[in-house]
Amino acid sequence: MTVITALSDGAVVAKRNLLKITRLPDLLVFSTVQPIMFVLLFAYVFGSAIDVPGVSYTDYLMGGIFVQTVVFGATITGAGLADDIKKGIIDRFRSLPMARSAVLVGRTTSDLLNNALVVAIMAVTGLIVGWGIHTSFWEAAGGFAILLMFSYAISWMMATVGLSVSSVEVVQNASFLVIFPLTFISNAFVPITNFPPVLKTFAEWNPVSAVAQAVRELFGNTSPLFPPPDVWPLQNAVLASSIWIVIFLVVFVPLAVSRFKKSAAR
Repeated sequence: MTVITALSDGAVVAKRNLLKITRLPDLLVFSTVQPIMFVLLFAYVFGSAIDVPGVSYTDYLMGGIFVQTVVFGATITGAGLADDIKKGIIDRFRSLPMARSAVLVGRTTSDLLNNALVVAIMAVTGLIVGWGIHTSFWEAAGGFAILLMFSYAISWMMATVGLSVSSVEVVQNASFLVIFPLTFISNAFVPITNFPPVLKTFAEWNPVSAVAQAVRELFGNTSPLFPPPDVWPLQNAVLASSIWIVIFLVVFVPLAVSRFKKSAAR
């Protein structure tokens, strides 16, 4: 099959997944309510106690909330694939004259679009609580692009998890074992200056920290009074984020494809 045919088949699968979301609106509601709750909780409860020199805490917070939101949203990929395997839907796809890659491409693409919608809702919520973009249109667009590409890369990692375990419940538990350290041992919610040495080193090289810093820079939510730590990923956050995205895709796309062939054959 040609690349065009594979993409066309992937678009059909993506449409199927998006239609499924419209028939299960509670999935979209809860994936949206959780990050909104985090924004309100951190902005109004912890914001008064956390000082970021030269930057309002709301501006600092939104970069981290955006990254956390797309990472959590990417777990839908793994759960969806595990559910499709359990129900035999993957075997039905295999019986159709379609590209084998279409299922994974369609799944990750539909989840990317879902994440884009959630990010848009989050941006409106941020504007309501006082967040603002202080750079040009193209810089802001670059910030949103990095967020979505990072979510797409994480979706392939979650796809690998979803195709490697036995049930949706296991996907959720396994995903959180990875996601919680990545999102909370980072600069997403608080500066890492006073972290214990081991946790500080982890946070400095954590891809979530790099993406959060890149987003803050592209949205103009930084200040010379509060420069990033003197480590390469945070001094070159946009480049570091791009490298992490490429690494995740190079590693997990082949792994997901390999696991798909084995899992679908069960």
